[in-house]
Amino acid sequence: MTNAVYTVWLRNMKRYFRSKSRIIGSLAQPLLFLLVLGFGLGSIVTSTSSGGISYLKFVTPGIITMSVLFTSIFSGIQIIWDRQFGFLKETLVAPVSRISIMIGQTLGGATTAIIQGLILFLISLITGGLSFNSGIIIALIFMILIGIGFTAMGIAIASRMRDMQGFQLIMNFVVMPLFFLSGALFPLTNAPAILKTITYLNPLTYGVEGVGTSSINPLISLAVMRGFSLIMIILGAYSFRKMKI
Repeated sequence: MTNAVYTVWLRNMKRYFRSKSRIIGSLAQPLLFLLVLGFGLGSIVTSTSSGGISYLKFVTPGIITMSVLFTSIFSGIQIIWDRQFGFLKETLVAPVSRISIMIGQTLGGATTAIIQGLILFLISLITGGLSFNSGIIIALIFMILIGIGFTAMGIAIASRMRDMQGFQLIMNFVVMPLFFLSGALFPLTNAPAILKTITYLNPLTYGVEGVGTSSINPLISLAVMRGFSLIMIILGAYSFRKMKI
């Protein structure tokens, strides 16, 4: 099982590093958000409305989370791609369990998402959006949980689909509300009651809180993200095991 997981993970890594356009393209949107929101709106948003810190420092963890979220959940499209070109069928007839293949795909997608997040992390350290301190370790833990959880979610959905365009439409329908209702762009303390309630029901909220300056108890955020990731892995494994070629 270990060899199968490693092989699938390694294939994902090679595909990622060979595609320079994919790396640049995945960074383009988060960098645009960082420039427009962090440096643009940052000049007019008061520190009081952003929790007592500059808006750039407030929004940067959310932008990093966005990069991890988008990269991880859209990695599920690899399942549809492999199915259409016959590679998945060849993989599934190998003498390894489907669970091993699914775990390898999940770890591969999560690893690429974390790499994207770390690149933005380094850029943010240079631009002043983040400071180098002990919170970086905590942020990395949450980035790993976000990557694993949402990669597994993408695989669970992709296992039920055959059309890449349909997958992208559904993912956009899921991802954008998750991001905008995660508190990544606005402080939860200043949000209206109904919006705050919806936000607290969003699992990504706890990931954003863990990566950034937390207004929620970090232990609660950690417990929610661990539970969410575990549920998504179970759901993804079930969907992948039941998938028909």
